[in-house]
Amino acid sequence: MEEENYTSASEFILLGLSSQPERQDLIFGLFLVMYLVGAAGNLLIILAIGSDSHLHTPMYFFLSNLSLVDFCFISSTVPKMLVNIQMQTQSISYCGCLTQIYFCILLANMDNFLLMAMAYDRYVAICHPLHYSTMMSLQICALMLGSSWLIASLHSLLHTVLMARLEFCASNVIPYFFCDLIPLLQLSCSNTQLNQLMILLVGGLIVLIPFLAILVSYTHIVSAVLKVPSTQGKQKAFSTCGSHLTVITLFYGTITGVYLSPSSSHSTDKDSLASVMYMVVTPMLNPFIYCLRNKDMKGATRKLFSIKALSCGL
Repeated sequence: MEEENYTSASEFILLGLSSQPERQDLIFGLFLVMYLVGAAGNLLIILAIGSDSHLHTPMYFFLSNLSLVDFCFISSTVPKMLVNIQMQTQSISYCGCLTQIYFCILLANMDNFLLMAMAYDRYVAICHPLHYSTMMSLQICALMLGSSWLIASLHSLLHTVLMARLEFCASNVIPYFFCDLIPLLQLSCSNTQLNQLMILLVGGLIVLIPFLAILVSYTHIVSAVLKVPSTQGKQKAFSTCGSHLTVITLFYGTITGVYLSPSSSHSTDKDSLASVMYMVVTPMLNPFIYCLRNKDMKGATRKLFSIKALSCGL
C-alpha cells in the first residue's frame, strides 16, 4: 500500500490580503494606522473611565472591560501580520497558529458576553430603576464578568485541543491574514466531524444565547420607553442605548458576514474583507462610537487630556 501523505505541520503560510508585492507597503501602512488608532482608542477609554469616579458604575465597568478585550483582540493578529510584511515572510508556526486560534475565539466570546451584560445593564436601568443598585451590585457584576471569562476560556480551549489532535496534508496555505478555525479544518486530512459538530453546537449556543438575551432585553427596553409620556424622556432613554446598539450591529453584522452567510456566496476576497471588518475595523471603531455618542465619555476624555496637559506643564 502507498503511504498516505500525512504530516504534523511545523508551520502554515498566511496569504494575507494581497499577493502583489507592490501593494504590501500600502497594506502595511493602512493596518499600522488602524492598529495604532484602535489600540490607542481602547486604552484611552480604559484610562478615562479609571480616572473619573463618576464613571465607576456597572455600565462603564463593562465598557472598560470591552475596551480591554478589543485592545487584546486587535493585538492578537495585526502585529504578526505587520511583522510578516516587514520581514517579507508569510509563515506562522504551528504553535503560533493554535495560539492565535485560542485567543481569537476567547476574545470574540468575551465581546459577545460583554455586549450581553451591557444590554442587561440597560434593561435593569430603564425597566427596573428602583432595583438597579441591588440587581447590578458589584458582586453581581464581578460574577457576570468572571463567569464570562471562564466559559469563554473553556470554549476556546475546547476548539484548540480538538484542532491540535488533527493531522494535515501537504498543503499548509491559509488564505487569510490570521489563523482561523474553518480554513484550518479544510487543510486537515483527519476526520473533522467532531470539530465541526462542536462549532455548530457549542459555538452556535455561545453566539445564539447572548444574542437572544440582547434581543429580549431591548424588546423590554423599547416597550418600557414607548410608555414614557414625554418625547424628551423617550429621547433621553434611547440616547443611553444608542452607542451600545451601534456596536451590537457592527459586531453581529460582521460575524454574520464571516461565519453565517450561505457557503455559495463565499469567496476568498469576500471572506478576507469580512474578516478584516470583524477582527480589525470593529475594535478600532468602538472607542469612537462610545466617545462621540456618549456625553459622559466625552467629558471624561476631555478631563483626562486636561490632567495630562497640566502634568506636562508642571
